[in-house]
This record gives sequence, C-alpha cells and structure tokens, in this order.
Amino acid sequence: MPSDVDSPSSKPSSWSYTGFTSSRPRRRSSAPLPKREGDPHRQSANHGSSLTQSMSERVRATWMNQGQRARYIKTGCLIAFVILVLYYVVPSGYIPTANNVPSVGKVGTENTASDPSVATTRCSRSYSKDKPLIQYALMIDAGSTGSRIHVYRFNNCGPTPELEDEVFKMTEKKEKGSGLSSYKGDAEGAAKSLDVLMDVAVSSVPEKLQSCTPVAVKATAGLRKLGPEMSDAILKAVRQRLETVYPFPVVSEANHGVEVMDGKDEGVYAWITTNYLLGKIGGPDKTPTAAVFDLGGGSTQIVFQPTFKTATDGGMPEKMQEGDHKYSLKFGGREFELYQHSYLGYGLMEARDNLHRVVVQGMYENHASSGRKAWLSEPIANPCLIPGTYREVVVPLEENHPLGKVVTVNMTGPSTGSASPAQCRALAEKTLKKEADCKLAPCAFNGVHQPSLEKTFAREDVYLFSYFYDRTAPLGMPESFTLRELKDLTARVCTGGDAWKVFESIPGAMEELTDRPETCLDLNFMLALLLSGYEMPIDREVRIAKKIKGNELGWCLGASLPLLSQESGWSCRVKQIS
Repeated sequence: MPSDVDSPSSKPSSWSYTGFTSSRPRRRSSAPLPKREGDPHRQSANHGSSLTQSMSERVRATWMNQGQRARYIKTGCLIAFVILVLYYVVPSGYIPTANNVPSVGKVGTENTASDPSVATTRCSRSYSKDKPLIQYALMIDAGSTGSRIHVYRFNNCGPTPELEDEVFKMTEKKEKGSGLSSYKGDAEGAAKSLDVLMDVAVSSVPEKLQSCTPVAVKATAGLRKLGPEMSDAILKAVRQRLETVYPFPVVSEANHGVEVMDGKDEGVYAWITTNYLLGKIGGPDKTPTAAVFDLGGGSTQIVFQPTFKTATDGGMPEKMQEGDHKYSLKFGGREFELYQHSYLGYGLMEARDNLHRVVVQGMYENHASSGRKAWLSEPIANPCLIPGTYREVVVPLEENHPLGKVVTVNMTGPSTGSASPAQCRALAEKTLKKEADCKLAPCAFNGVHQPSLEKTFAREDVYLFSYFYDRTAPLGMPESFTLRELKDLTARVCTGGDAWKVFESIPGAMEELTDRPETCLDLNFMLALLLSGYEMPIDREVRIAKKIKGNELGWCLGASLPLLSQESGWSCRVKQIS
C-alpha cells in the first residue's frame, strides 16, 4: 500500500521556487499499532524505525530550507531584472502628468545615448527630471525687409539651457522686400512665403522631436506700418498654414505665438540674447552686463542696465525713474532692472525717408515764396549721397502737404572734391528732433527720457548690431572701435575719389561703396544717432558683431529661450491617452 508520507527523495516542483505552491501537512494513520512489551526484536525494530523517521525529517527540513532560500533568491533576481529593464526602457526624465500623458512617451525625453539624434556629447542625462535632455525651438523673424528662421538646438545638461547649434535661413531678397508686409492684401501669399523657411525646420529637427518643438512668429516694424486690418489678416493666414501644414506646435494666440511684436520686447530679447551668449547672465555671478543697440529697417532699440551712484551724504540713492522705459526682468536666478526704448520710425530705411524728406522740405521752403515747382523735375543736390552718384527717390511727405503725400525726385551727390559730410550729419541730426519737449529729464531725442550713458554706463561693453554691423564691417572696421574712428570712416566714405583708395585692399569694400550710393547717408545717420541722439562720448569704444560664439545676434534667441517651457503656451502634438 503506498505510503501517504512524502518520500525523502522526492524534489519540490519548479513552481515551489517562486512561492506559488502551498505547504500541506503530511498525513498519518489514526489507528495505533499494538505494542508488544519485552520483545527485544520489536524494540529494536521500533528504535530503527524511530531513527529512520528522525533522519527523514532532518533531510526533509533541509530540503525545505534550501527551497525557501532558492525561492527568495529567485524572487530577488526577478525583481532586480524588472527594475533593470525599466531603467533602460523608460525615457530618462519622463514624469507622467495627469494632463499630459503621450501615447508613445514624451517626445524629447527619448534621449539615451543609443539614439544620436536626441543625444548630446555634453552629458548623458538631463539636469532636471522635469526637462528632456535635448530640445529644439523655432523662431521666425518677420522683418520689414525679409523673413528669417532660427532653428535652435539646446541641451539641459545644466540648470540653464545650453545652446548647441543654430540653423539660419532667410527669404530671398527682392527689390521691394520679401517680408510679410510686402504682400499687403495678399494674406495667403504672405503665409506661403514662409514655406521655404519651414522646410528647413522640417529637415533640421529630428522627426521624433518635431511634435514637441514649438514655433513662434514675431513680426516687427514693417507689419506694424500696414495697419491692423491687413496685418491681422496676414497673421491669421500664417497661423492657419503653420497649424495645418507642418508638424510643429504653434505657440497659442493667448501667449502671442504669431504677432506683431511690441518694440520694447524686441529690445529686451536682444539684450537677453547678447548677454546669454557672452555668459554674463544665466549663472549666479553678478557680472556686469553689456548694452545693446539694435538698428533695424523700421525701428531702433536701446537696452542697458544703468548703475546709479550711492548718495554720498547718506540720503536716498538715485534710482531709475518710473515709466514705460523701466523693464524688470528675472533670468537665471537674477533680477535685472533695465532701461529700454524702441524708436519706431528710426530704423535705417525710415531714416533714409526722413532725411530725404528734410531735403525736399528745405527745397520747398526756399521756393515757396515764388510759387515755383519746376525744381521738382530738376536734379536736387543731396550732401548725403556719395559724390558723383545719383538716385531717383520716392519721398513720403506729411498728410495734406502742398506737394502731395508723395513726390518722386532725382537726387544727386556732390561733385568729387566738394563733399560735405558735416552738412549731411546736420541733416541727420535734424531728423532726431533733439529740440522736442522733454517731460522727464534727461532725454535722448524726440522727447524720450533716458538715463545718461556717460554717468550710469560709462565703462561696460556696448554692442551694436544689425545695420550697424552691416554697414561698417564690409568697409574693414574692426570688432571694436571708438565713435571718433567711426566719424573718420564716415568722412572718408563721403569724400570719395582718392579717399577711397584705402578700401581697395579690403575684399568687397569697393563693391559695397559703388553699389550703394546711400552708404554716406547710412553712416552719417548712425554717427548722429550714437553721438547726438544717445549722447555717447566721442571716444567711447563700441563693439560690432553679427555672431557671438557662432550664433546670430538679435532678439530671436532671447525670445526663444522661454519657449523651452510648455508653460509658454504650447503642448506636444501627440495623441493623449487617459
């Protein structure tokens, strides 16, 4: 009859190692066996049976201990294996949230070193679990003369995003401009003009990151001048095309994703860009910051951080006056109190119109008493054109002007040897309206308050870019020069003739001068703006730059940095799951 007691030689099943089987008690017979006292053989047999049973229990207990130990070991190994798999499979930095749970993982956090398109050589993991290792941001600068895209690539290896790369593309130049404003009533055509830029973005951003790469469009002075009806139609068409044709999330309307940018933001963003690339902001050190002077086509901006001296008599220290010019900024753990102002109508293209208007107005006043208008069809001498050149100029006049809203005249430069750069600068200074009423002193020009640069920003770096760079660098000016040296350059350019021989050894300089009769005008306006308008000392050293550390200057980078946070008004374009 088979015994109900487990044999000591039987082994536990494989399931017992994982603890999924229960331990059942051994069955025993309930009927006692008869005892025969005094029978030595029986006693011996009983003793042998007892010894055998004792050994069996010890062996069985040993097997049970080994089984338990094995189960514990196997269970621990299984848990460790699961954790290891999750460590390598789950994207680093991924933290699911109730409102944003992508169906395929949070794009932009799939950044292990095994995927080069979303990895970086700077580090292997993001500084913060809330941020992906690699992020892209797209910024379209819809300027007055053309549109440009900046494709920025950042890593989050440290507390402040580090710019790794930038791809830049601009629309082709056209005689009347290629910006959004050049399309006027053709809103759909304006929107489609950005396709060439967006195609660059599609080819530059890894496909798996495109749905979490925000895009914003900021139009500047050119679109402001079109008026609200035309500009609103263009902006609406641009948003519609970006949202329906391309895979990138567009920053929301509430967060000004496609807009005509406020001039003060343009200047402050340029300040952030410059000081970020110079390493003056973004860290805990209170490094002196640089001032930025941006000269665009339709407007010019000034932004700097003034330093006021402590009162020597122990009284209240001087500080910046309250007003729209005061801009409080928090960036990189620091707080900044900036002075800023954007002068709409004082960009370089506007400056040309302003100066030509002054010339025409002067001619009109000289002939007003005689009532003669024949001078409109005769060459008009303009000391701001290069000697020996001429230009047909369309001059916009004021509303209800006796000559009409617009006149077309033929302006000529002086004969060689009779140039008068000082006279040109006087015309440029006249356009600045230095005599305008100053309601809050001190003022720079056109009645606008500005702390004195000489008193509150005497030794810090001053950076000039955009047209400041475009008109001086091709003529051989170094990265750093004084305003006195800029004055000498201007006089040489305006003189012409033998004075130009110095430019013959500078590649491209002669082409720049011969192809652009307004170079004398442009330089004189810049000099007047800095010297008379902003009242900078003539021996003040300034710097020109188009790039810092290989990255384009301007407001675009400064405006793109906030887009790295989804709190700036966008969300990944991926399917959501509950």
